[in-house]
Amino acid sequence: MITGGREHHGSASRLTVAAHLCGVLSIVLMLVWLLHYREGMEFDSDNALRVFNVHPFLMVFGFIFFSGEAMMAYKTVAAEWQVRKVTHMFLHIIAFILGVVGLCAVFKFHNMQEIEDMNSLHSWIGIGTISLFGCQWLLGLFTFMIGATSREARLRMAPWHITGGRIILFMAVCTALTGLMQKAVFLELKHEREARLVNFIAVFILLFGIFVDASVSLAHYV
Repeated sequence: MITGGREHHGSASRLTVAAHLCGVLSIVLMLVWLLHYREGMEFDSDNALRVFNVHPFLMVFGFIFFSGEAMMAYKTVAAEWQVRKVTHMFLHIIAFILGVVGLCAVFKFHNMQEIEDMNSLHSWIGIGTISLFGCQWLLGLFTFMIGATSREARLRMAPWHITGGRIILFMAVCTALTGLMQKAVFLELKHEREARLVNFIAVFILLFGIFVDASVSLAHYV
């Protein structure tokens, strides 16, 4: 049993490193895309395209990356439970705040361009994801941080909280992938270098989600 636990711990550690690597690569490639191939990004710009570009960057760097890091901070870091719990909640609130700013950027872009809001599958999944994320965070705050419930209730809620977090992460990844595909179609990207770059961004975002989930799952056996 001890050997098996160590094997799982080793796997979780390697998967955690892979998750970090894929997350960082997705962010770096996103910056290359937005700064080199697109118009750059600036929330207060008069250029609507620069305002829009804040959206994909913050949703990937802010929302998805910090969410995954929060999950791994709690399940894979060798630290005291209270430290891991506070770090988990703190990284998640950063993810939520940056995600909301990212949403504000795309709504501002729509207003500047007089485009109808919430008219695509990408936007529907995205709003559902950020809404569920907010509910999940508040539930976790009152259940596990403030301790407004009994120990028995917390034990019953824990599996649902963990499962909910994993579902929301994959919903966020799905939202990012549909958003990148939608943007590539809109820009009519086909075989250019930019098209391949966007594909690589999507692949690394997907791998980040997969490695985070696998790392968190295997860490259970440590």
